[in-house]
Amino acid sequence: MESANLILDFDFRDGVENKKQCKNGNWQRWLWYNEKNERYKMSVKTVLMDRIPNYNNLVIPYHKLKAMMMAHKYRFPGKRMRVIGVTGTNGKTSTCFMIWKMLNTAGHKTGLMTTVAWGVDKLEEQIEHMTTVDTETLNKRMQKIAESGAEFLVLEITSHALAQNRIYGVPIEIAVMTNVTHEHLDYHKTFKNYRDAKRKLFKVAKYGVINEDDESWSYFASDVDEYITYGINGGILKAEKIELAADGVKYEVREADEKLKIRTHIPGKFTVYNSLAATAVGLKLGLTRKQIEDGILALVSVEGRMNRVNEGQDFEVIVDYAHTPDAFLKVFESVVPGKRARIISLFGGAGRRDESTRAERGEIGAKNSDIVIVTEDDSRDEDRMAIAEEFARGAEKASKTREKDLFVILDREEAIEKAISLAKKDDIVLVLGKGHEKTILRAEGAVPFEDLKVVRKVLKKMMKK
Repeated sequence: MESANLILDFDFRDGVENKKQCKNGNWQRWLWYNEKNERYKMSVKTVLMDRIPNYNNLVIPYHKLKAMMMAHKYRFPGKRMRVIGVTGTNGKTSTCFMIWKMLNTAGHKTGLMTTVAWGVDKLEEQIEHMTTVDTETLNKRMQKIAESGAEFLVLEITSHALAQNRIYGVPIEIAVMTNVTHEHLDYHKTFKNYRDAKRKLFKVAKYGVINEDDESWSYFASDVDEYITYGINGGILKAEKIELAADGVKYEVREADEKLKIRTHIPGKFTVYNSLAATAVGLKLGLTRKQIEDGILALVSVEGRMNRVNEGQDFEVIVDYAHTPDAFLKVFESVVPGKRARIISLFGGAGRRDESTRAERGEIGAKNSDIVIVTEDDSRDEDRMAIAEEFARGAEKASKTREKDLFVILDREEAIEKAISLAKKDDIVLVLGKGHEKTILRAEGAVPFEDLKVVRKVLKKMMKK
């Protein structure tokens, strides 16, 4: 079973749950183990996917069986809490954090499991390069959260986890859909398959919270007996009098005879949608108007999501996880430079992930930026330069010229240095794609790298000159 696990799954079996437990060299052993494990899995998985027809369909029974075993092993920990599951293409993590913060601020002990972190009161960093972790880790962490006395659990759930039945045994009280755009078609093959995987969450939920501005909203509404919709253009909960600013958003939303005044510390039009979803959850759970307003405002930031880095420079630097065409558009929509300011954007693409959208993302970035720098992301076992060239060709379609306003710099730190060196007063530098992640996955293994740390280091060095 262990050999099969190495081939078919994505979990890291080292017995180390988090960084704090990595004492006396265990952290180094963790990195070595996962580098070795990742290399092996990438090579074997690539061969199998290339040579076995319907590979993904073959592994689904394995994952479901494993999920059933783990749920039994840990005594169905999800049943001891009221679970709110959040899915969608973009905005899942931020929405989860808003709901978690809102419930905790209202006095309800609430657990959280997302791409970025997991825990209850004091969150632990999620090291794994995946959103919904493997079934054993999932149940093990849920057990810890349940044993802490948590009343609620906010769980970020991916299309992969739903397609593979990795959340078997987790009863979903409220399912939240943020939006559904093209992503992970390398795995799902078609948009319909991708959307239908997301819909699985609503088929098992008691109640749905659905973005009515999304074209697919009616599919999700048909999968659940009771639901509420939200949006800017439509929805039962509709944002009105929206004010977008660099330090957050403000708007009003009416529910029955009540008018809620929502404020956030997180900027961007997409934040309106994320906070509307959180508001809908709060209303369904019986929170007061003040508890919802205070809870959403209490969230200051989410790591790797529109993080502004300020070391005293006279221009802005923003680090964000955006890595899909829709997320790119939303980020650019959220930053409005002054009359004299420019946008300098830096991004790349992951290997074995959504190859068909690389040129599209390059073109979107170029159309919305004055200067584009294409760099590496998680190349995995693909050629880094080949990936970068696909993005660069997309940028050239938008009339960008190499070595003038388009640069290809594979080393990500060098690329960040270049972007910051080009920035002038009032410019906006966008560092996109990695966000909260702590490593770059290459063919030779996982290499430690954090955008936020590197950006701070480069800015500090610049300010000393």
